[in-house]
Amino acid sequence: MTYCVGIALQNGLVMLADTRTNAGVDDIATFQKMSVWEAPGDRMIALCTSGNLAVSQAVVDLLDEGVANDAGEVETLWTVSSMFNAARLVSRAVRAVYSEHGPAMRAQDMQFSQSILLGGQITGGQVRLFQFYPAGNYIRATEDTPFLQIGEHKYGKPILDRTVVHDMPLEDAVRAALVSMDSTLRSNLSVGLPIDLLVYRRDALRVGARRRIHDNDPYFENLREGWSQSLRAAYQSIAAPEWMRDI
Repeated sequence: MTYCVGIALQNGLVMLADTRTNAGVDDIATFQKMSVWEAPGDRMIALCTSGNLAVSQAVVDLLDEGVANDAGEVETLWTVSSMFNAARLVSRAVRAVYSEHGPAMRAQDMQFSQSILLGGQITGGQVRLFQFYPAGNYIRATEDTPFLQIGEHKYGKPILDRTVVHDMPLEDAVRAALVSMDSTLRSNLSVGLPIDLLVYRRDALRVGARRRIHDNDPYFENLREGWSQSLRAAYQSIAAPEWMRDI
């Protein structure tokens, strides 16, 4: 399993993904689940994947190699003209992989599991963030719902629900995403370090920051300990219920 989160803000985009894959407690490996297509001055597109690793890699390869559109023209994430067309391309790639591998996977009792986050900006357009389901259909982030998650999302969602708003600074969104990831790391062994972080500032049309965070990263260690201490302090500051005095 995995955990990935994307936050689309007024001022840009934050995306975060873990790297753990496993096929059992004794078969754990590290694979990069974040892919980036960057042509400075023209486009910055990032994609995170969750689910079957073979399916994920096949989809990413198709997005590089190209998939035909309705007019028969081959498009890649390097050539699409807008983020909307990028989303349509991802949908076609997912369905193409399903058409090729789905029947064989069903014959082996294997589930076609695939979830994707796609975020970025292409010159002339706005910052966009999409979440794709196994059928290739998708939703997009809005001002009311500025973050999207895939994988083991339940542990980190309460943090984002309480903190993330569309007009928050990028720096605050980075902290929220990292705390969300830390909560997931602590509660689920199928999510693990290192984690990949990408920060994009609106209209820059290039990656602002891209960082792989390991378990000895000084900032992440301080954030994890600071968050734990703050939680304990907040918990201890809440008064006990009055009815407990009689027990």
